[in-house]
Amino acid sequence: MRRALVALLWLCLALPVAAGETIVAGLSENRVSITADFVGSEILVYGAVKREEAIPKTPRLHVIVTVEGPSTPLVVRKKERRFGIWVNTESVQIGRAPSFYAVATTGFLADILSETENLRHQITIPRAIRAVGISAMAKDSPGLVEALLRIREAEGQFRLDERTVQLTEATLFRTDVELPANLTEGLYRVRIFLTRGGVVVDHLERQINVRKEGLERFLTNLAREQPLIYGFLSLLIAVAAGYGASTAFRLLKS
Repeated sequence: MRRALVALLWLCLALPVAAGETIVAGLSENRVSITADFVGSEILVYGAVKREEAIPKTPRLHVIVTVEGPSTPLVVRKKERRFGIWVNTESVQIGRAPSFYAVATTGFLADILSETENLRHQITIPRAIRAVGISAMAKDSPGLVEALLRIREAEGQFRLDERTVQLTEATLFRTDVELPANLTEGLYRVRIFLTRGGVVVDHLERQINVRKEGLERFLTNLAREQPLIYGFLSLLIAVAAGYGASTAFRLLKS
């Protein structure tokens, strides 16, 4: 009963704040084109907090911005050295893992977001990975998931940038999110959260369309729709390149 009363009290305190503060936000661009010379892009996320009442002094307002790329299932394997060779010993099937995930915040994430709200909205990088029921697949299934996180963080695909969101007068906010060169084509989900005391009081979602253009798109469509022609052209280009290299070598030698 005591826990229920405390939970009801927190709910009553949060409702007026949630009703009085909403997000108005935009993106510097909602479309990214991947071409042959694409080296990455930078997206500006900006906005303001719309209020119907005066700015509450406590608890302090914070902003969290997440950018999530298309999710796909994948298999994570563990290799061990056996009899002088490396072999796969364990593997887990992860139901969903984003190809790219970035989190930017105004403060330290552990201080501005409760675990309950994180579980509800799937905000942090580990929560964005759907790895339910993998404990029965391998003895060290948590270790395999942690290895996936380390690998993608090292590749720049998973990023946590704390205290990089600028918040002015508890009203205007902005942050820059860098997109790497090896982007996966598809829709990227941008989410913006307002939190007070670790509780999400409002959130907003936008989308960025990432598409291949020009020669890159032509080759991708050709590989998907006409794999035989794509394979033949790849073989023809390889033969031509080899013949050209050998001819140039003979001319230089003579």
